[in-house]
Amino acid sequence: MKDEDHRLIAEWAVKCAAHALRYFESEEPEDNRPRKALEAAMAWVHGEITVDEAKRWTWETGNSARGKLGAAKYAALSAGQAAAVAHVAAHGLGAAAYAIRAVMAASDETARVEAGTIECRWQRDQLPETIRELVIEDQKNRNEICWNVFT
Repeated sequence: MKDEDHRLIAEWAVKCAAHALRYFESEEPEDNRPRKALEAAMAWVHGEITVDEAKRWTWETGNSARGKLGAAKYAALSAGQAAAVAHVAAHGLGAAAYAIRAVMAASDETARVEAGTIECRWQRDQLPETIRELVIEDQKNRNEICWNVFT
């Protein structure tokens, strides 16, 4: 994978996680760790911090997710996965999948599947054309380990 593609995946993962961040921030308005994780991911994209500095926020957001349930937990984990993309590009799928799970958890039980499908489509619309095929193929290959959220 080219470095530019890796960075584009990181930017996309940040968009996915940021789209779900409201679920965490509405429950924990004083805890800015997931937001800081997204900022760190973008700082890595721009060459402002190292992989290890970005990766540190994966652990921070994991700590912020502890004790949370549902949408807030998944939104925090999504942000952590976005920061982890600096380390391994495949974490972009984790960021996307957790964001979808956050949206589904925040939805009424009868609308969960539809909400997840809509979120997945929104995420795909955010994909830069140069990595679109790569990411969608990866989603197909890893859908089973990502809770089958990539429809």
